[in-house]
Amino acid sequence: MASSSSPLLFSVKRCAPEFVRPTNPTPREVKQLSDIDDQEGLRLQVPVIMFYPNNPLMKGKDPAKVIKEALGKVLVYYYPFAGRLIEGDNRKLMVDCTGEGVLFIEANADTTLENLGDSIQPMCPCYEELLYDVPGSGGILRSPLILIQVTRLMCGGFIFALRLNHTMSDAPGLVQFINAISEMAQGLSVPSLLPIWQRELLNARNPPRITRIHHEYEEVTNTKGTLMAMDENNLAHRSFFFDLKEIRALRNRLPASLGACSTFEVLIAYVWRCRTIAFAVDPDEVVRISCIINMRGKRGFDLPPGYYGNAFVYPASITKAGMLCKNPLEYAIRLLKKAKAEMSQEYMKSVADLMVIKGRPSFTLPGNYLISDLTHAGFGEVDFGWGKPVYGGAARALSNVSFCMRFRNSKGEEGNVIPICLPPPVMERFEQELKRMTKEAEPVRLITSKL
Repeated sequence: MASSSSPLLFSVKRCAPEFVRPTNPTPREVKQLSDIDDQEGLRLQVPVIMFYPNNPLMKGKDPAKVIKEALGKVLVYYYPFAGRLIEGDNRKLMVDCTGEGVLFIEANADTTLENLGDSIQPMCPCYEELLYDVPGSGGILRSPLILIQVTRLMCGGFIFALRLNHTMSDAPGLVQFINAISEMAQGLSVPSLLPIWQRELLNARNPPRITRIHHEYEEVTNTKGTLMAMDENNLAHRSFFFDLKEIRALRNRLPASLGACSTFEVLIAYVWRCRTIAFAVDPDEVVRISCIINMRGKRGFDLPPGYYGNAFVYPASITKAGMLCKNPLEYAIRLLKKAKAEMSQEYMKSVADLMVIKGRPSFTLPGNYLISDLTHAGFGEVDFGWGKPVYGGAARALSNVSFCMRFRNSKGEEGNVIPICLPPPVMERFEQELKRMTKEAEPVRLITSKL
């Protein structure tokens, strides 16, 4: 396993943050979020980042100004994003469509895309400068729902970074919104896909009734004391790159009886197993993994094109830590497949009902690992006129949450990148376990960002 050299540093000069409002008048109303949107586990801010190379055909055009102008036009259609969240009875989340606007920052960095090299990925050096946390802007209620920073580079390229209040949208919904900005930036006057609110489609039934088992929301007691809690202020951040050869090596260890497996299933089962070993969890302790499954395009779901709310569940696979760590990789993959097979419209309705019945709980934290497959989300396809980004996707992992994304490194190798954050001693053991499990194959590449 190869580690990168010390983090590359550069400086960023920012203009004062400003609010971008819809360019035309928008409805002044209050709109309820769905019961899938409105859960404690989604009351957080999610950052994404995209790195764009210079395009000589766009010489003389300022990406910050082009995107800012397009944003104002798009907010006419996506006007709830220009509002603020408020709470009603029983903490029910609603959008007060005030038209106050989205926070926007123009910036300049004294570096080039070429200089960044393989730092162009989650946890890029100076990440906090590329998506500046404007004081007072990061709350869930009465705060801006989106923050955007466009940072120009010395080479003529730029970095587009965005922070989203997750209760408003999931990854496909956010990509839909960003694509609308890109279309306006390239001259369209109306988005090709008009936004649909209709959050009532994913509300609880009347009366609500829980009809499925939801391990992902269970209250867990750390009986053995080995399900380590994680302090957000003391975590090591790493991104692990798996190229096609390494993925093939993992697949070659699987029996034919397992059937077809997605790259996501193989990688996540592998990472979950190594992560559990690294935490040194008591063998009798129950651990779980929750894979985010989006309902868009799934048979039996009738969400209209243009729906941009949260439309996913994260059914949990559970097992004793000893079983996960001692069994071969196929054991973890079978658990993942079993949980994914439970996905249905009834499961989604049961989640919405659970939110109402149990007071909108968060997902289980002790011993749980959440993972989202963003390889098909579309962040890497967004074109503001300068072409596609060299990387587009999540900007960082969260304490219990990782993302799997497509990535091409500076050598031109295709693969997947998974950012992970763990307590420093656990991260060291995790890296060692990856080395041990891949000793017969090419080592997984580690790119380190210490921020």
